[in-house]
Amino acid sequence: MSETAYDPADFRSRAAIGGVPIHAMLVPFPIACFTGALLTDIIYSKSANIQWANFSAWLLAFGMFMGSLAALFGLIDLFSAPRATRPAAATWHMIGNLVLLAVALLNNIVHARDGWTSVVPFGLFLSAVTVALMVVTGFLGHRMAYHRTVRGAGE
Repeated sequence: MSETAYDPADFRSRAAIGGVPIHAMLVPFPIACFTGALLTDIIYSKSANIQWANFSAWLLAFGMFMGSLAALFGLIDLFSAPRATRPAAATWHMIGNLVLLAVALLNNIVHARDGWTSVVPFGLFLSAVTVALMVVTGFLGHRMAYHRTVRGAGE
């Protein structure tokens, strides 16, 4: 294997506790929050009960907070690794997650409005886009982790 070839075993988390990347520990929180915000947006659009819009706003705010922490530790992992060991998927994963956080921030701003327009239609649309982006970036992240884990287990 050439010196600049990507070896998944070389791309290791630099910010970890007990060998588990901190980034991976934090990621489930924004996933749950952003998915929950989409669900509460859908319920609000069907019921017009303002409490569901409040739930969405809180889920989005906490999801942004935890997503930003996860992004910080993900950036530490990415940029502390030698360039030759960084898989291309890691760059796309990072870009996708930064776009995801930008959409979530816009969604937080939209949800800060009062009444029906805080969710319907643009807030609901942004929640759906956020979840769709999570599926794509989650797939990239899982693929990198899976290949590293499988490779490490077989050696």
